[in-house]
Amino acid sequence: MAYLGNRPAESFASFEKQVFTIVNSQTAYTLSHSVTNENDIRLVVNSVVQEPGSGKAYTASGTTLTLSAALTNGTDTMYCVFLGRALQTVNAPNASVGSDQTAPTIITGQTAETSIATDDTILIHDTSASALRKMTRANFVSGIGGDNTPMFLVSGGSGNQTISHASGTTIAYAQEIIDTDNAFASNIFTVPSGEAGKYFFSASCQIEDTQADIQRFILEIQKNDSSWRQIAHRFTSNQDLMQVSHTVTAIDDASVGDTYKAKVYVETADGGSVIIENGSTSYSNNWFQGFKLL
Repeated sequence: MAYLGNRPAESFASFEKQVFTIVNSQTAYTLSHSVTNENDIRLVVNSVVQEPGSGKAYTASGTTLTLSAALTNGTDTMYCVFLGRALQTVNAPNASVGSDQTAPTIITGQTAETSIATDDTILIHDTSASALRKMTRANFVSGIGGDNTPMFLVSGGSGNQTISHASGTTIAYAQEIIDTDNAFASNIFTVPSGEAGKYFFSASCQIEDTQADIQRFILEIQKNDSSWRQIAHRFTSNQDLMQVSHTVTAIDDASVGDTYKAKVYVETADGGSVIIENGSTSYSNNWFQGFKLL
C-alpha cells in the first residue's frame, strides 16, 4: 500500500509519567529523570496543562521542578509527562547504526574470559550473506587452521646419479610423492600465484658410492638459481663418505615466482666422480620437500 509522506510507524510510542505527592507550602519537587529545562516535561495540575517558563506556572532544570505557587495536599493533584523519554519506539531502520553510534565498551566493557570452551560463540561478518553470524570457537578455529599448502615431496626413483668432480649438479627427482598445487616440475619448485608467504624447505642426499676420496662436499638449496642455504664439509685429509646422509633445512619468506632446487657440489682428491643414491621408485634416501607455513 502506498503512503503520502512518512510511512506510518509499526508500533506506538508512550511517554513516562511521574505522579507527585503534594506537600503543603512546598514549591520545589524532585523529578525522577534529569531534564534540560521545563520544555522537556508537560506539567498537569488538577487536570489542567500548565504553561512552562520563567514567570509562568513552573520551571525545571536537572531533577528540580519549581512551581510558581505552592499547592495544597488533599485538594490539588499534579503529575508530569517526560516528553523526551519514550518507553517504546519503532526499531531503528536496518543498517542505520554505524560505528559512530556504538561505543568500544560494547566489547572492552565486558567481563574478561581467560578459559575458552569449544562451544563458546563468537560474532563474525559473513561476506556472502552480508550479515552478522554466530560461530562456535571449534568451527572458527577449524576454518582458519589451513593445511600447509602448497606442499611438495619428491624423491629420486630414477636410479643412482653421478656427480662429477668440481661441478654443481642439480639433483634429479623422478618420483613426485606430493605436489598439491602442481608447482614442482623439472626438479624445481616455483611459488604459485597467490601463495606468497613463509615456507619450510628440506633436502637430503646420501652418497652411495665413490671412486675417489672426497675433499669437499656441499648440499645446498638454491633460490632463484643462486646459492642460498647449504651444509658444507671440507676435509684436511681425504674421506670416504660412502652411505653417509646429509640434510639441509631452511625457512624463507617467499614471493610469487621464486624458485627452489637442490644441488650437490663435490671435490675429490683425484678428480673422480661420486654417486648419490637415488633408489627405486618406492624408496630413496634422496629427497626434497617444502610446504607453506600457517
